[in-house]
Amino acid sequence: MKKIAALATVSIATAALLVGTGAPAQAADWNTRVKCEATDSSNKKIPTRFGNSVLGWNHFSRPHNIRTCRAVNAAISANAKELDDNRIEYWTDMKKGDEYVRVTVIAQYSRKTLDGEYDAGAGQKVGVITAYCKGQRQNVCPSWVN
Repeated sequence: MKKIAALATVSIATAALLVGTGAPAQAADWNTRVKCEATDSSNKKIPTRFGNSVLGWNHFSRPHNIRTCRAVNAAISANAKELDDNRIEYWTDMKKGDEYVRVTVIAQYSRKTLDGEYDAGAGQKVGVITAYCKGQRQNVCPSWVN
């Protein structure tokens, strides 16, 4: 009987420890620090957070060859199309010589992402989800947009 009681005590203690560490995974891997910020034509301040591999600067900068805030801020400051559920698509056309490219930015203008996985905190906006050069091979921007 003592062995069963001891085993039950260990099991309960282990379960209590596991429950105590049940913080949302995103809290540990989403960097909410702001890399850059721009104001759109409706006077909305749109942050670009460092984020992670799912959203924000760390999601789009390397794969889409966006190395500075210049292209992201230019798109946010130019054109906007309101999508569903506080999603906004921004874009601008950039030109170098005879080459044109459309920089597109998708932002979430609410405290949480649509799936509820990411929370920017009270009074904050998630901001830029992704940015890319539309119509380019694999949506990769040419280096000159930076």
